[in-house]
Amino acid sequence: MVTVLSCKNNKTEKVEEPKKMEEPVMPEAPVFTPFDVIVIKHKVVNYDKWLLAYNAHDSIRQSYGITHFVIGKGMENENMVIVIDKMNDIKKAKEFSTLPSLKDAMKKAGVMGVPTFSFYNVIRNDDSKINIKDRLMVTHKVKDFDAWLKVYDAEGTAKRMEEGLIDRGMARSVDDPNMVTLVFAISDMKKAKAAITSEAKKKVMMDAGVVGAPEMFYYKLVE
Repeated sequence: MVTVLSCKNNKTEKVEEPKKMEEPVMPEAPVFTPFDVIVIKHKVVNYDKWLLAYNAHDSIRQSYGITHFVIGKGMENENMVIVIDKMNDIKKAKEFSTLPSLKDAMKKAGVMGVPTFSFYNVIRNDDSKINIKDRLMVTHKVKDFDAWLKVYDAEGTAKRMEEGLIDRGMARSVDDPNMVTLVFAISDMKKAKAAITSEAKKKVMMDAGVVGAPEMFYYKLVE
């Protein structure tokens, strides 16, 4: 602080210069780090019974580098369960999926039919808090990922939000990078279903190089 002396009526006064305002330092946005997940879908006899068995199996999953992430229940059939767990070693996670003991544990837990296992690298993920539990998972194959991504980004998040679809995640299969999975939160179910099945959306997908009909799974987050 600089002090200036001045004379007034034979008295010395201190005149203080105003402090300079420091510009606030804005915190840097966290850098997103891609991560891998194992996605398991299967039908169960009773969800509560299955969940107890799933939680009891946690230590086995962790020994194979797999940790709990998300569980959802199908909207059309609540006994259809989707499990999305993080994995830190793809090879070990694939070994886990083929364990005879896992097959036995699933059978005892009431899993019906043959479960599906998929392995993905998550390249986009919005984990900000929103009070919406409804989700849509869209999986499709594309001719060229980079070309498809340009069309997808050109369509834009704002356009999809108008359609009731909020971008939450994007992932590529570790076995086929041209197999893409998208996850949306649904703010308006009627709008979302109308948009995702519209001729306009089909044309966008075709122009982007989507191969075949996409697989769509509507579910509600529960865990």
